[in-house]
Amino acid sequence: MQTARAVVFPGARKVDLETVEVPSPGEGQVLIQTRCTLISTGTELTAFGGEFPPESAWANYVRYPWRPGYSNVGVVVQTGPGVEDVGVGQRVVSHGAHASLVLQNWSQVQPVPEGVSDEEAAFCTLGVISLNGVRLSRLQLGESAVVCGVGLVGNLAVQLARKSGGWPVVALDLSEARLEMAAAHGATHTLQGDAGAAREGLLALNRGRLADVVFEVTGNPKVIPGLFRLARRLGRVILLGSPRGKTEVDFHDEVHTNGLHVIGAHNSTHTPVETPYNVWTLQRDGELFLDLVAAGEVRVNDLVTERFGWREAPAAFEMLWKDRARSMGVMLDWTG
Repeated sequence: MQTARAVVFPGARKVDLETVEVPSPGEGQVLIQTRCTLISTGTELTAFGGEFPPESAWANYVRYPWRPGYSNVGVVVQTGPGVEDVGVGQRVVSHGAHASLVLQNWSQVQPVPEGVSDEEAAFCTLGVISLNGVRLSRLQLGESAVVCGVGLVGNLAVQLARKSGGWPVVALDLSEARLEMAAAHGATHTLQGDAGAAREGLLALNRGRLADVVFEVTGNPKVIPGLFRLARRLGRVILLGSPRGKTEVDFHDEVHTNGLHVIGAHNSTHTPVETPYNVWTLQRDGELFLDLVAAGEVRVNDLVTERFGWREAPAAFEMLWKDRARSMGVMLDWTG
């Protein structure tokens, strides 16, 4: 048995560092020594703040004390029986938590290609989430897209929508800094403000047309009705941002009358196994995302805005809680 240092939320708005025992890897497991982790400013801040309905899937998922983190890059230091294709010394990305050592199933870790840095690889989990959402949208060459909320997942959705042939790809956000970053990463146009006020701006820049596809990436349930009004008849609205709570919608006026397709794009909607009808498992999307980063087709290295040593994790979460819009990628360094 070994010990590790790990970030934990003992309760809402609380962050501690604790020492935890980590067993040796069992059948099909690998032990990973962490090099860096990326904070998810959506899921993890929702868990940190505790701002979700008590009788919800969120409440079932976040049970304090709760260990945050699912974007971990490290080096394999030990393997258990039955492990294939992953060896000691190999650099991998996984869904491991913010901890100095993590135990993972070998089939769920992703080897990091040469030419992809540790920090770039840490974006893989969020990249897979965005890939899944863009793929479920069925975006075609020349179709217009609006991405509402251009934090990390939204910025990646902008990049991937462009790669899928979206035109125009419009970034919508309250933050001027995030809009500037979205424009630098492929958004053809930007609109500053809320969804309710964006309709006229969208019509003006899209030759009088509403959007073929609208992505919700804020996680704010109050935003959703305004996004329905940005989609054309028979358009698609993709819920990519894991809304935190209930939304009040007049389904007759907002959805039924216009024949809208509303699509949930949670990461769990990936097919569990590759089939001739759907090849896009979590693993395969992870491979694709890292290949796109390695080829320079998706750019994430300049999305890192802050770096903290692991001992400073409480300060990192407090900073994000006070003003998450000022930050994009926040990294924790576990090498020191």
